[in-house]
Amino acid sequence: MNTNYAGFWLRFVALIIDSIIIGVVQSFVFVPILAALGFGFVKSAETMDFTDPDQAAGMIASIMAMVGGYWILSLTLNTLYHTFMEASKFQGSVGKIALGLKVTDLQGSKLDFVKALVRNLCKLISSAIMFIGYIMAGFTEKKQALHDMIASTLVVKK
Repeated sequence: MNTNYAGFWLRFVALIIDSIIIGVVQSFVFVPILAALGFGFVKSAETMDFTDPDQAAGMIASIMAMVGGYWILSLTLNTLYHTFMEASKFQGSVGKIALGLKVTDLQGSKLDFVKALVRNLCKLISSAIMFIGYIMAGFTEKKQALHDMIASTLVVKK
């Protein structure tokens, strides 16, 4: 089994690479949708009476719904991207591949789809606690982040 664990900084750079890739893909998917929805907001704003609390509340609710929808779609795209890539023959996202890293189970085997999905859903926990779950990778024996510990996975150098 490979015990050459990938530390925090290598994983951080891989995350930056993946964030750039996902950001570009999201811009091609979401910008046209948001632009189409935004045109309705602009026309509504031109005729809106901002002194009417009901109209202002409606506009704020519409904007919040759009932001929430964007967040859910973004989270879904990110989770699916990482899950499919980690469960594939590549065993990692494009960022991890570029840095010569792969995601394995504790025995060094390739992840199946369910284990990769659990790992990526657990990243929500790692993020929710002020990213401490990610930072843990810099301090644990096997360089595991919290989501790796929960899912029983490792990130190793090839």
